[in-house]
Amino acid sequence: MNTPPRFGDYEAQRHWMEVAVNLPATEWYRNSSANDLSYWGLDYPPLSGYQSWLCGRYVGAFEPEAVQLVASRGYESPSSKRLLRQTVLASDAAVFLPAALAAAAVFGGGGSQGLLVLVALLFSPAAVLIDHGHFQYNCIGLGLAAGGAAAAAAGRGVLASLLFSLSLNHKQMGLYYAPAFFAFLLGRCLQQPTLGGKVGGVLRLGAAVAATFAVVWAPWLAAPGGALGVLRRIFPTQRGLYEDYVANWWCASSRLVKWARLLPQPSLVKLCGATTLAALAPAGVLAAARPTPRALLLCLANSAMAFFLFSYQVHEKSILLPLLPLAMLLGGEQPGLLCWANAVAVFSMLPLLKKDGLALATAGATAACHAAIQLAAGMVGSKQGSSNGSGKRSAAAGSLGALPPAWLAAGWRLSLAGCAAILAASAVAPPPPKLPFLYDALTVTWAFLHFAALFAYTNWLQWLEFRSAAPGRRAAKRKQA
Repeated sequence: MNTPPRFGDYEAQRHWMEVAVNLPATEWYRNSSANDLSYWGLDYPPLSGYQSWLCGRYVGAFEPEAVQLVASRGYESPSSKRLLRQTVLASDAAVFLPAALAAAAVFGGGGSQGLLVLVALLFSPAAVLIDHGHFQYNCIGLGLAAGGAAAAAAGRGVLASLLFSLSLNHKQMGLYYAPAFFAFLLGRCLQQPTLGGKVGGVLRLGAAVAATFAVVWAPWLAAPGGALGVLRRIFPTQRGLYEDYVANWWCASSRLVKWARLLPQPSLVKLCGATTLAALAPAGVLAAARPTPRALLLCLANSAMAFFLFSYQVHEKSILLPLLPLAMLLGGEQPGLLCWANAVAVFSMLPLLKKDGLALATAGATAACHAAIQLAAGMVGSKQGSSNGSGKRSAAAGSLGALPPAWLAAGWRLSLAGCAAILAASAVAPPPPKLPFLYDALTVTWAFLHFAALFAYTNWLQWLEFRSAAPGRRAAKRKQA
C-alpha cells in the first residue's frame, strides 16, 4: 500500500478487474497501450479473467473510478478495499463453502467426523491470511478442487472431471492436483468388469475435460494465435527457479548449491520437471492400483507437496494446495497433526506476510483457527466417548498410520522451539550487513525440513492405505467384523 510504482497484490487484483471490464477477452493477455503487461499483466487462466470481470462489474457499480482504464493505477481508497473484500467473502460463500460441505459429507461420513472435516477446511489460517490479507481468490480454485475430490470419491467421475477442469482453469497451480485426479479416476475406470466399460469410462471423462476447456477457452480458440498467447502468459518459464523465499528444496538448498549459476534455465526446467514426477509417481501408482477415497486424499496431498517441494517457479502461497487435502484427511483423523501442519505453513510464509504488514493478523488468525479446530475436536471426542459405535469408527479411521501421541508431543515442542528461536532472534538481533536476508533464509529452511518430513509421512500413509485396501485384507476384515 502507498508504494509506487507497483504497489502490491491488492493493486494486481484491482488492475485485472480494470482490464477485464474495459477490454474484450481476447485483449486481456495481449500487450497494448491500454494493457501494459509489464504492469501486473493477467497471468492466470481464463476463469480468473472471468472472475475479475464479474468482480470488476460489482466494484464499478459502486465506485466506477476504481476500475477506470489506465487512470485508476494505484487507486487504493478504503471504500474500494471494502468492495474487494466483499467479493472475496462472496467467493467463499458461493464456491468454497458448498464444496467444504460436500467434502465433509463424503470424507467425514456425516455426523461428528464430518463436522471435524468442515471446521478444518473453513478454519485454515494460511488460506484466511492469503485470501483476505493478501487479496487473493484461491477459495475459488481450491473450492472447485475440493468439490471435484468429493465427486470423484462418491463415484461421480464426470462431475469430478468438470469441477477439476474448472479449478485448473482458475489458477494453473491446479496442476499440482492433476496427477492425483488422473490416477484415481483412471483406477476407477479400470475397475469396470468389461473392456467396454473401461474404455467407455475413460472416453466419458476425456469428453468432459475437453468440453469444459473448449467452453472456457472459446474466445481465444476462435482468435488466431490467441490460445498460444495465453499459455505463454500463464507459464512464464523466464521468471526463474523461484521467487522471493519459498520453503522448497531449491530455495532451501541454494545456500549450498547455486542452482541458477550451475545450470542454464532450460536445464533447470527439465530438472525440476523430472524431480517432481519422480517424487509424485509412487503415490500416483498406488492410488491408481487401489483407488479408495482415502487414497485419493493422500495422493492429492502427496502430488501437491511434490510440486511444492520440487517444481519450477513456486510461490509461497502454493503451500495452500497440499493443505487442502490434508484438512479433509487429518481433520477427522488427526486434528492435532493438522494444526501443526497449518502452523508450519503460516510460519513458512512469514517473509511474505511481514512484507504485507500482516504480523498481528497472522498471530490472531492462527490462534483463532487452531482454537476452532481444537474446540471441534474436543466436542466430537466427548460425543464419541458416549457413543461406542461412532467412537470405534473414528478409532478405526485414525489408527491407520497414526503417529503415537508421545511422538507428536515431542515433535510439536521441537518444531515450536525452532520457530520461536528464529522469531526471537529476528526481533532482537539485526542480521549481519553481509547477510541481510539471514532470518528469511532460516525461516524457509526450517519450514522445508518440516514439509519434507510431512511428505515422507503422507507417502508412508499412502503405502499403508494401499496394503489395507488389498482384496484379501478387505475380505479378512469383513470376516473378522
